[in-house]
Amino acid sequence: MSHLLLVEDDIGIIRNLTYLLDNEGYKVTTKMNKKQAVEIIEKELFDLVLLDVTLPDGNGFEICQLIKKKSQTPVIFLTASDDEISVVKGLEIGAEDYITKPFRPMELIARVRKALRKHGKIPSIYEINDLKLDSLRAMVWKSDKEVFLSALEYKIMLVFLNNRGIVLSRSRLLDEIWDMAGEFVNDNTLTVYIKRIREKIEDDPQNPKIIKTVRGIGYKVGD
Repeated sequence: MSHLLLVEDDIGIIRNLTYLLDNEGYKVTTKMNKKQAVEIIEKELFDLVLLDVTLPDGNGFEICQLIKKKSQTPVIFLTASDDEISVVKGLEIGAEDYITKPFRPMELIARVRKALRKHGKIPSIYEINDLKLDSLRAMVWKSDKEVFLSALEYKIMLVFLNNRGIVLSRSRLLDEIWDMAGEFVNDNTLTVYIKRIREKIEDDPQNPKIIKTVRGIGYKVGD
């Protein structure tokens, strides 16, 4: 389980992000100002830090610089400003990413996963049964034979593998695909794509062993 530090002074954002990240399987520690953040950074190491630029007793740039002196922990800035100078400054001092508020929740999750994967905090190779997916090369194999998925089929498969063992409702899948694909996908289209994926990765698409249907709820990959 990846351990994230969230430094943010807006209690509403703290509650929403903590709930969201907790549901994604992350452990989250929250701090509301620079003093609290510095104290815990001196004591603990985190897999990733979500850091607001503007804090009541300082700014996130100073905290980011402290983090980078101590480790290569990835930092994602959260800010209400998309001022180019601030964005450039944040990236130049070592931030991994910069997200402007308000942001789409699943887009933030996707960026968190990307940063964790880049820094070796979560696997880039996923394996289940005789299926293997390499997220860095965007390639899929079944029994060592390459499987060719369309861009959207691949993204759906990646969503499943990033949530292995978790039952995903159809609405949750649609939300994630919308954020990742940047295009509209309706319920009927999702059914068609899952059918196509099963035809490519399952030994028996009529009795799937990888993408399992959870009646009345959605789907689940693995345990």
